[in-house]
Amino acid sequence: MADPDIDAQLNEVLPRLRRFARWLTRDTNSADDLVQSTLERALSRWRTRRDDTVLRPWLFAIAYRQFLDGRRRERRHARMLELFRGQAATEAPSVEREVVAHSVVQALERLPEAQRHLLLWISVEGLSYREVANLLGVPVGTVMSRLSRARIALRRLSGGGISQAHTLRSLK
Repeated sequence: MADPDIDAQLNEVLPRLRRFARWLTRDTNSADDLVQSTLERALSRWRTRRDDTVLRPWLFAIAYRQFLDGRRRERRHARMLELFRGQAATEAPSVEREVVAHSVVQALERLPEAQRHLLLWISVEGLSYREVANLLGVPVGTVMSRLSRARIALRRLSGGGISQAHTLRSLK
């Protein structure tokens, strides 16, 4: 980071980056946080830039990815909070749902490690197929076919309870 032009380059792009962040988040404080995390990521990876002439698109891409990652993280945390808090007081969990959930967890534990990780990355962590493909170093199509086989194996190990959960109806 010995380049004296870094400050000048960033100062030139900063107003546009802030405007873009405000447009994404619709909140000034969240936009400031997004700009800060974008600049931190950009400065830590400054030497990995491919083209010195395209700073603004590079920063905008980083900001957009940071924004999407934050949204995924918020949704994941919201789901976890719902699990910890339980369902709404007016809606008690049904016995059928608990039995199905228990059988799915047991089946997940019996899956081979590779299939279990794939299911957890995509279904629980919310990673995209492309992110998992990059993580594993395989094509996206391979991830999709492996995921399909993992889902079939999970369904088989859980006694088909996953698909039956959607067909259960309560009788009055």
